[in-house]
Amino acid sequence: MHNRMKGAVLILSLALLGGCAGKTQNRAACASQLDAAWNELSLAKAEGFAGTVSYSKALTLLTGAKTQQQFEGYAGCRRKAQKARFYIRESRAGR
Repeated sequence: MHNRMKGAVLILSLALLGGCAGKTQNRAACASQLDAAWNELSLAKAEGFAGTVSYSKALTLLTGAKTQQQFEGYAGCRRKAQKARFYIRESRAGR
């Protein structure tokens, strides 16, 4: 029985460490995507695209991504920032 308990503890420990690794990876990706998106959004604004629907969608997504980052929702943050970057490209293309 003692060996079974050790095995269970080992499996639980590995699962927790795996979850932490994924969280760390998403945290870095979230921060990187957010930084890039805010820079691209600033360029789009400077180029005069701030009035487009795509620009507004991007701004809304980035605001949500920043909120998720603050509450450690890194995977959602990363996805929203990536989607925002798509809308920023659309904005700069005049769509």
